[in-house]
Amino acid sequence: MATYLEFEKPIAELDSKIAELEALAARKDGPAITDELAKLKTKSAKQLKQIYADLDAWRITQVARHPDRPHFSDFIANIFEEFEELAGDRHFGNDEAIIGGLARFRGRSVVIMGHEKGRTTEKRLKHNFGMAHPEGYRKAVRLMDLAEKFNMPVLSFPDTAGAYPGKGGEERGQAEAIARGTQRGLSLGVPFVTLVIGEGMSGGAIGIAAANRVLMMEYAIYSVISPEGCASILYRDAAKARDAAEAMGITGPDLLRTRIVDGIVKEPVGGAHRDPQRAMASAAKALDAALRDLEGLTPAELRRQRRDRFYAIGREGL
Repeated sequence: MATYLEFEKPIAELDSKIAELEALAARKDGPAITDELAKLKTKSAKQLKQIYADLDAWRITQVARHPDRPHFSDFIANIFEEFEELAGDRHFGNDEAIIGGLARFRGRSVVIMGHEKGRTTEKRLKHNFGMAHPEGYRKAVRLMDLAEKFNMPVLSFPDTAGAYPGKGGEERGQAEAIARGTQRGLSLGVPFVTLVIGEGMSGGAIGIAAANRVLMMEYAIYSVISPEGCASILYRDAAKARDAAEAMGITGPDLLRTRIVDGIVKEPVGGAHRDPQRAMASAAKALDAALRDLEGLTPAELRRQRRDRFYAIGREGL
């Protein structure tokens, strides 16, 4: 059953009517209402296009968090081949919030990693809603070490509300683990491409996103803090998250302008959750193009390009 966001209520009503008429027409003695159905479907598609043509930052935030949006596990299943998961950080344990391993991508061997939120209640608990512990970032560092050792490109897929903020994470060195992940990304001697697929919040995202190319899906968000967290700090009121989202510049166009991201991957009308296969195909094409741009660069050139990229953030294009 489709899940509609609050601002999609007009579409939900139309689609509900369409479903009722289709059920009625499917009966043996059902009326011939083909033309009426066609008109309603056209109206629904037109309204969907109109609504998504002018989404504000808060509505994009809602789309980025949509429960039916493709998760990292969906990307693994659909755009990669021969995935072999590698678990554990070799210090404490395995963090299920970050999945990573070896895979084949369009003929090349790659190392991939990303946050997994889970869909069912059981899976969400298993993956801790995509909020990684320190061992998750240490696992990411281990994977990056492996990638450099065997000269394999790295692809990462941030999708998290932030790193796990609990006592256990702090006891095991959450800030240090994220810093090590960021440092290792910046020092990699192999091509490193990131695609923010949903929420890219706080150090929880940047710990696996210090890449040569940082891309984001059209309706993803990327920021140092969530709109709710920002509103709590600046306005002393989490209910002002909409205002915070608008002020923070967390959507693709703003991030592209300040050079925080290097490209935006278009999504189907209505968001990736309405046509996941098409959305992931577009993502695969963008990732392949980014890797092709970086192939042939020496380790020193890759590190220099990455350094220059991050130094340029906010300095040009304003």
